[in-house]
Amino acid sequence: MILQANNQLTLHEFLNLPSGEGDITYELVDGQAIPKMSPKFFHAKLTRALLDLIQLLCEGRGEVFPEWAITLTRRGQDWVPTPDILYISYERLPAEWNEDAACPVPPDLVIEIISPGQTFGQMAAKAKDYLDAKVLRVWVVDSKARSITVFYSDAAPQTYMGDDLLTDSLFEGLEFTVEQLFQKAKIPLDKS
Repeated sequence: MILQANNQLTLHEFLNLPSGEGDITYELVDGQAIPKMSPKFFHAKLTRALLDLIQLLCEGRGEVFPEWAITLTRRGQDWVPTPDILYISYERLPAEWNEDAACPVPPDLVIEIISPGQTFGQMAAKAKDYLDAKVLRVWVVDSKARSITVFYSDAAPQTYMGDDLLTDSLFEGLEFTVEQLFQKAKIPLDKS
């Protein structure tokens, strides 16, 4: 279901829409309120594992949040994506900021976990949009491929799998393998 299919929503109109029925999250894309897919069990487990991992590394330097909308610009239009996880440093958003609103500035890191019905290609295009909007880093997590692809604003993307060691200059001391993440989240190997 798309809200306001025939008319373009402004950013103000989108941010002031009434809550949807049930537990529906919408993203503003090309002037339309597009429902975001509800996470499934493995998706939720990966989200928790990633939140735990990043929370330890960002303490005192920034905040990490699940499912927090961001006000950005995409191809010259207002865009309000709701990434699975975002990290924002206190350099970008001061610790004193305290409003019940969408994130007003591009975060340092956005993590998107591919859901059923989404493709890696769609997530790679969304990663480019995030980078164009001044997000510093985007991680795309693929639970089927058991991989994390890191998209950089100043370098080619890099995909990590298995025992590849993932480090990131955004987080001093960050060091884990993708397999360690999937084991922490207790995601079984896909036998198909």
